[in-house]
Amino acid sequence: MRLTIPEEEILQPGHLACQGCAAVLSIRYALKALGPKTVMVIPACCVTVIDGPFPYSSYGVPIYHIAFAAAAAAASGIKAGLLMRGDKETQVMAWAGDGGTFDIGIQALSGAAERNDDIIYVCYDNEAYMNTGIQRSSATPKHAWTTTTPARNPKEEPKKDIMAIMAAHKIPYAATATVAYPEDMIRKFKKAREIRGLRFFHILTPCPVGWRVPPEYTIQLSRLAVQTRYFPLYEVENGENWRLTMKVPKPKPVVEFLKLQGRFRHLTDEQIAEIQAEVDRRWEDLMSKVSQSNERNRPPAGRN
Repeated sequence: MRLTIPEEEILQPGHLACQGCAAVLSIRYALKALGPKTVMVIPACCVTVIDGPFPYSSYGVPIYHIAFAAAAAAASGIKAGLLMRGDKETQVMAWAGDGGTFDIGIQALSGAAERNDDIIYVCYDNEAYMNTGIQRSSATPKHAWTTTTPARNPKEEPKKDIMAIMAAHKIPYAATATVAYPEDMIRKFKKAREIRGLRFFHILTPCPVGWRVPPEYTIQLSRLAVQTRYFPLYEVENGENWRLTMKVPKPKPVVEFLKLQGRFRHLTDEQIAEIQAEVDRRWEDLMSKVSQSNERNRPPAGRN
């Protein structure tokens, strides 16, 4: 049997992640793809704590802890410093949560994208500010429970479309990924490793504590997110070429994803139908972009 996942383990034992944490598993896969010549830049988030108590680190690569809003700016500066020293090989990867990406850090990320700085930026998205008590972020889905949007007054705004925002910057590469499909994730990180300029990853990372699920549900939920089209797997090159990397010809209803999670336990049938309609709308929008990309890239008639 041919192995498609690198055997080398850069992430080390002793991290402080909760059981079932998809964020730390995502780091494991990303480092397998990028290799040891990687520097991680981490703003305030769960991943800051998961690393372990000073002076120990479980990540196996140099890390730089930075202020909540500054992950992309700090990563850009570190990359510039490495280039000044003649180091063109080391990858600089910012690793931030949805709060530090969709909300607090979006100004620095947009600036780095506009400059097309040569960094990899990863948003691990557990759909709330989990490290500080499960408060809502602009990545929190509509009608979801959090401690600041309780069941009697759940979030009323839809989730921000961060991939569309990043694609609008015309960056060289952007992709979605989940831990349920490690080969897909690792292939994308290997591809990003060979591209220059800003590369953006949006990784859905179920949080057992914040999503109110048993820890053994992490992979199942990650898989259902894709199979229900709640979180499609695709990539975008130069803001124009959209391509699915995981086709779902017969999607499961989104309720299969929602019903396992305590944060959605209060939903009415009407609210579930509303969420399904939003999933369908976003899927149709994505398919339109994929179709337009295919049409642009199709060779002219009469040419091979």
